[in-house]
Amino acid sequence: MRIDAEGWCHGLRRIASPNCDRRLPGTEVSLLVIHNISLPPGEFGGKAIEQLFTNTLDCDTHPYYERLRGLQVSAHFLVRRDGQLIQFVSCSKRAWHAGVSEWQGRSRCNDFSLGIELEGDDDTPFTDAQYAALIRLTRRLQRHYPLRDITGHSDIAPGRKTDPGPYFDWPRFLSALQA
Repeated sequence: MRIDAEGWCHGLRRIASPNCDRRLPGTEVSLLVIHNISLPPGEFGGKAIEQLFTNTLDCDTHPYYERLRGLQVSAHFLVRRDGQLIQFVSCSKRAWHAGVSEWQGRSRCNDFSLGIELEGDDDTPFTDAQYAALIRLTRRLQRHYPLRDITGHSDIAPGRKTDPGPYFDWPRFLSALQA
């Protein structure tokens, strides 16, 4: 996996999302934010996440989707349950993944972060394939960007968000990055 000058990772599936914009000039990407997502909640597989991130989700196909109508959101990356990696937004752009957020006294985390969504929820353990793909991707991102911190969405939006949730194995992930 190679990251090019435009911030795209070669060797990954790419589905361009419109839910992004330019980073402010001179902004250093220093934070990695881990999320979880399943659509509908608790269900895995299918195209709903891709459709949400590309503004093509038919909100009439499931009652839960009504609350997503008009939402414009995307992460830079999605890690499927089988470990497949999909990139939606160039790392050089600001993906709209964090919402109202703050990290170490600095607000607007989208400005200086990369977002990785894991297909999952707060009630289901993540798969070995997901950890392997997440570790591989994170190592590549660390070599390319000055990532000083890695945290969960719950840590930058406490009280509003809970992901990646209690089943995300932080010790496993962080110790693998050190190995």
